[in-house]
Amino acid sequence: MTTARVVSLTEMGSADVIKLIDKELPPPAKGEVQLRQTAIGFNFIDVYQRSGVYPLDLPTGLGHEAAGIVQAVGEGVEHFKVGDHVMYMNAGLGAYASARNVPAEKLVPIPKGVSDEAAAAIFFKAMTAQYLVQKTYKVKAGDVVLVHAAAGGVGQILASWAKALGAFVVGTVGSPAKFAAAKEAGCDAVIDYSNATWPEEVLKATGGRKANVVYDSVAKTTFMGSLDCTAPFGTVALFGAASGPAPDINPDILNKKGCLFLTRPSVFPHNATPALFQENAKAVFDAIESGKIKVEIGGRFPLEQAADAHRAAEGRKLSGAIILVP
Repeated sequence: MTTARVVSLTEMGSADVIKLIDKELPPPAKGEVQLRQTAIGFNFIDVYQRSGVYPLDLPTGLGHEAAGIVQAVGEGVEHFKVGDHVMYMNAGLGAYASARNVPAEKLVPIPKGVSDEAAAAIFFKAMTAQYLVQKTYKVKAGDVVLVHAAAGGVGQILASWAKALGAFVVGTVGSPAKFAAAKEAGCDAVIDYSNATWPEEVLKATGGRKANVVYDSVAKTTFMGSLDCTAPFGTVALFGAASGPAPDINPDILNKKGCLFLTRPSVFPHNATPALFQENAKAVFDAIESGKIKVEIGGRFPLEQAADAHRAAEGRKLSGAIILVP
């Protein structure tokens, strides 16, 4: 048996509730792969779950994604072998660990041109951006794309990817301090959505053109303005609610605003089967290798310092992705 170091929560609360324990890890079962994890991705949902904003059954682990090296394979596993570098997400909570058994169907190989740390830093975020720019609305050259929270983890990837596809990208941010990050991500113009006039500023930046697609993860404070900024027959993709739930609307408003399409997508239905997951992951790794999206690691923390990683994220002390290194 392997002894793994794992994060275990027995209560919700501040970062102080994060405890590291030793756990005996049995050999991988049928259809499973045992990983020595090399880099663990951090997402802000980890904070929401740890703090109780998104309640979990206790005791529980934390973390949704990690990269690792295959140490052993269970019966029936054909597509992975010892020594392979792989990545996973959505294998159940528990990625905050030095080693783990994971269903083989949840794994994808990491290409030789992508490091384990780079993969873990942005995989979950990039998989979100992937379905948004390639499936929810297929961005093409000449489009006007509006990205809310463009300085955030997903927002920066969206802006960079849309720009690489030839779009004119307008990003919004919550404060002037975030302008530089949005610009560096690829936004042609950056607007502060905390100003009530932000929809008018978007139209000024585009020369009067409305957006073919609006990617809105802010919701409550931006949603109605998003409808105003969308071109006739355009798409509003509401994929988060950082400021709270979007207001209820009468569907007829979509007609009055120009026969708009409104959708509320999420990452897991877009990766509901192993085949879809493999296909979408390949698109993400291709985008990393081609430079369409860039990886900026703002903080590396040993697994033993997972609580410090949470404090740094909550304090907005770092720019770029955070990873935990076992």
